[in-house]
Amino acid sequence: METLVSYEPLVDAGIDELFRGFFQPVRRDGRTSPVTIKMDIAEDDKSFTIHAEIPGVAKDDIQVTIDGNQVTFGAEVKREKDVHDGRRVLRSERYYGNAYRTLTLPSEVDEAQSVAKYENGVLELKLIKKAQQAGKRLNVQ
Repeated sequence: METLVSYEPLVDAGIDELFRGFFQPVRRDGRTSPVTIKMDIAEDDKSFTIHAEIPGVAKDDIQVTIDGNQVTFGAEVKREKDVHDGRRVLRSERYYGNAYRTLTLPSEVDEAQSVAKYENGVLELKLIKKAQQAGKRLNVQ
């Protein structure tokens, strides 16, 4: 089995992510930080299974695109209007905007047979592998 690695150049990862929240000020002045869609990927002989956490979105706001062996999925998170009744907001951590992930799989995906389900904030993609065609032997003339 080949190792699958997703390249995300704009997303910090590692131990830095663990401590990032401890040192942030209470007020962020309306700035939002990008959401990282966390995912698990499993593979068997016939398919790839991806579970991705995308909480707080409607099913209709999720997009999944398959192009050969490249899969892109994400969603638009919409911000609700908050009524504060004279109160001031001390901290707002809820993100709104677009969040997407793109990954390249080791083999091509059959988009006609693949299935996407969204339930309880988790997107499940069952991506069926395309049948490998044997190489054609050419006769040398």
